[in-house]
Amino acid sequence: MQYRPLGRTGVQVSTLALGAMNFGRLGRTSQDDVDAMVGTALDAGINLIDTADMYGDGESEQMVGKAIAGRRDDIVLATKATMPIGTERNHQGSSRRWLVTALDDSLRRLGVDHVDLYQMHRWDPRTSDEETLSALTDLQRAGKIRYFGSSTFPAHRIVQAQWASREHHLSRYVTEQPGYSILQRAAETHVLPVTQEYGMGVLVWGPLAGGWLSGAIRAGQELATNRSVILPHRYDMTSPSGRARLDAVEKLAVVADQAGLTLIQLALGFVTAHPAVTSALIGPRTAEHLRSQLAAADTVLPADVLDAIDAIVEPGLDLAPHEKFDTPPALLDPSLRRR
Repeated sequence: MQYRPLGRTGVQVSTLALGAMNFGRLGRTSQDDVDAMVGTALDAGINLIDTADMYGDGESEQMVGKAIAGRRDDIVLATKATMPIGTERNHQGSSRRWLVTALDDSLRRLGVDHVDLYQMHRWDPRTSDEETLSALTDLQRAGKIRYFGSSTFPAHRIVQAQWASREHHLSRYVTEQPGYSILQRAAETHVLPVTQEYGMGVLVWGPLAGGWLSGAIRAGQELATNRSVILPHRYDMTSPSGRARLDAVEKLAVVADQAGLTLIQLALGFVTAHPAVTSALIGPRTAEHLRSQLAAADTVLPADVLDAIDAIVEPGLDLAPHEKFDTPPALLDPSLRRR
């Protein structure tokens, strides 16, 4: 396992990090499954575990907490807030009122007195940067969080938040967690250059593009039932984006085979090759998935392989742009752009 500095924090983290979204009912994993995967990941050298309060409405945090009991000091523990929890209108977002409550709830579920990294799961357009950064700075000073970061923020919001922290003399976001893979490369255009400019750590989610780069989705191969049930439109092979991704996957599989790599090794090696990236989040659902992804821990892609990838999916290109999560709200809601 390789390790890199988490931005300018001085903390060293593994280049593969364990994402816990599939822990619990979403991934149909039991506590025994989670205990085994966490143990395997830690033994392999992974030292960063990332979860969120909304994963299974807190179930993932509870399972992570049980799995890390007795090994807490060895782990850089990260969780997130802002996504809706339940139906109460104020149990979401980045207001001081909610973040103070949400963090206490997360700490209780995790069974710890602090988290190392607390991330805003999405930008909340209804809450000012000063409000959010002030609350996070106070939580940091109270010892409940060590650092805080953002997740899936558009580049201009990353810049705005950095300005606000300086303008109001508050602590700043030290990490960003963008979606990034061979098939979704738009982060290279604006987000990754901005994180480099501000010396932020980058924890990439979706490096296997929702399974498209796992080897499980190939031409002439029946799609696994769980993929056709959960977000089926993302795996529609007849749609333009589905055809484009499938064509790219088939070409990438050839590149991987010629390089003596699995498609997973190619995908994870590509993401961690970018100089802005600190860690790639892997989100296994089974022990087999975890082992296949850990095999990429020390993968370093040579220049000719990276060039071959660029020839298939050019830099900065998203093959499924409609699946992005950082689209400005005004593009999604007509009432925000029409008077």
